[in-house]
Amino acid sequence: MAAQVNIVEVRSKLADTINRVAYGGERVVLERRGQGVAALVSMEDLELIEALEDEADVRAALKARREKGEVPLSAIKARLGMK
Repeated sequence: MAAQVNIVEVRSKLADTINRVAYGGERVVLERRGQGVAALVSMEDLELIEALEDEADVRAALKARREKGEVPLSAIKARLGMK
């Protein structure tokens, strides 16, 4: 479970909060008016998130390749206003 910290509190304890994330492996949800607005995660967690996103992109691309029908490059360029 991620620690939830108000943004005002984080401002006064930024270095401590960063150390908790970087060295303690904590995840910190930044809140404004009781609502989560952002999160601080370790570089290790960020790398995992990005790897999962890359994996999802590959799966989507493979699925798209299996679908029938093609769109010519010229049609894509025309749609984007390219020559």
